[in-house]
Amino acid sequence: MKKCMNNSDDFVDESLKGIYKAYPSFYEAGCDDIRAFVHPGKAKGKVSIVTGGGYGHIPVFLGYVGEGLCDGAAVGNVFTSPSSEAILNTTRAVENENGVLYLFGNYFGDGMNFEMAAEMAALEGIRTETVKVSDDVASAPRKEYFQRRGIAGICLVYKAAGACAESGASLEEVTRIARKAVDNTASYGVAFSSCTLPGAERPIFEINDQDMEIGMGIHGEPGIKRVRMMNSRDLARELCPAVLKDLSIAEGERVAVLVNGLGMTSREELFIFYKDVAEYLEEKGIAVGKTMVGEFATSLEMAGLSLSIMRLDEEMETYLKAQEYTPFIRY
Repeated sequence: MKKCMNNSDDFVDESLKGIYKAYPSFYEAGCDDIRAFVHPGKAKGKVSIVTGGGYGHIPVFLGYVGEGLCDGAAVGNVFTSPSSEAILNTTRAVENENGVLYLFGNYFGDGMNFEMAAEMAALEGIRTETVKVSDDVASAPRKEYFQRRGIAGICLVYKAAGACAESGASLEEVTRIARKAVDNTASYGVAFSSCTLPGAERPIFEINDQDMEIGMGIHGEPGIKRVRMMNSRDLARELCPAVLKDLSIAEGERVAVLVNGLGMTSREELFIFYKDVAEYLEEKGIAVGKTMVGEFATSLEMAGLSLSIMRLDEEMETYLKAQEYTPFIRY
């Protein structure tokens, strides 16, 4: 696999250095730790939000560090959890005396290292709360949704929690909003092709040109079925009913819709898919209050997409429509 890099061992740090050089007034390395990626413009007294995870998913995770979103992100190696040290340094850099919310995808290594960081932060007098995003319907049934993997739905949770924190809410209130967002968000993805890790000779999995894998995770975790490639309309009618059923969304409700490309699928294709999703929702009498189409959580150069839906009420819709800024994405 051809990649624009110098040395695979330096892939993450050289990429991070490029980001710091591209946006020198907006991002900095917290506590002189290149893996503690922070936005220094925090308001006094605001609850801070720290996220983190493995590299290779830009704009997740560090692309959501900005105004009205997260305050810092701990960065791991490609598809690998960040260290507890990086998480702690990120926490130290953004802590603002009102506490820190740890908000990240539900993966074992991430959870273990954030837990260790929280214990160390507590010894320094830093108060933390933790919310794990678990939105992937393919990885566990609804009654066990807290065991699911976190995928692109985390981007909607960032927006809600970040807007709440920006309003001056307490740590308890920001945590409540983040949990409410997780409870009301579900995602379902499909992979059309694989990706190759920097320095590797082979893709992380194999899939032929005629097939796609429904429910595959963003690190190549096995999906629930491999089928022949569908057209966009049929794919929308495969993914939409599953997500709506999972959330028990009925006629007359309002939702936010996020269509996410995994790295190689063009925006033109994503908008075709969104058209088919929107038409299906119209048929079911479900109104769309917020739409996002683009690349929000990628997997290197994997081809494919995911659909995330969040149930909206007045509170959640207000937060999703609040102002934010990051150089990486637009809501």
